[in-house]
Amino acid sequence: MAHIIVVGNEKGGAGKSTVSMHVATTLGRMGYKVAGLDLDLRQRSLGRYLENRLAFIAAADLTLPMVALYELPDIDPDTLQPGENIYDLRLSAAISELEPEYDFILIDCPGSHTRLSQVAHSLADTLITPLNDSFVDFDLLAHTDDKGEKIKGPSVYSEMVWNARQLRAQAGLPPIDWIVIRNRVGTQRMVNKEKMERAIKMLSKRIGFRVAPGFSERVVFRELFPRGLTLLDLKDVGVKQLNISNIAARQELRDMMKALNLPGVEIDI
Repeated sequence: MAHIIVVGNEKGGAGKSTVSMHVATTLGRMGYKVAGLDLDLRQRSLGRYLENRLAFIAAADLTLPMVALYELPDIDPDTLQPGENIYDLRLSAAISELEPEYDFILIDCPGSHTRLSQVAHSLADTLITPLNDSFVDFDLLAHTDDKGEKIKGPSVYSEMVWNARQLRAQAGLPPIDWIVIRNRVGTQRMVNKEKMERAIKMLSKRIGFRVAPGFSERVVFRELFPRGLTLLDLKDVGVKQLNISNIAARQELRDMMKALNLPGVEIDI
């Protein structure tokens, strides 16, 4: 059965789709069969990313690792039983179809609270929560005092993850491996950076997640999206010599993939 990776938080602009695309295509490059589901039915950032990739591959006549993008199947509302939710059924039908055929299913959630996102979190074997290195984003996980030094309580998102964990425990499923990825971390020593590091470390012990390194702010990610490319595709499309920024970004990807510690995956990229 497929291992389900959910990439989610309830805030836009944290790099969910960039992380989703790089995790999924890296696994594909390593020979795993990967299916993708984009639950942001309006913006469809991951869906657009993968569509751009297909178009570029066709136009350039290239062979690149691909992720199979699936749409949620339609459900006839007249078939619903009393109390059933149509979004629950659409997601469960998709997972049931994909699980026997793929090694990994990656689900990219919207940057807001939706029923689909809530259900997806309860299905996660691995939950990845990208987070910009800022107390504005940290508020997604927990509320702090005005100095950013004491945790006052969990956020609604952390409570949703807790509820998802409870549902999995009741169903006899393994616990969610929750990883918070720190994106856009500054390279210099700064007071805010150090406060964030202490706060996340303290919170990780309190509510139970692991912390992993993410991506720095780089122009290359904005340049890759229109062609549907990732950092590992650059040499395949004719870039003979990577610049220092691209080399550093590839190392960040390696470090992130190693930190995820996905079952059976040996990182050699």
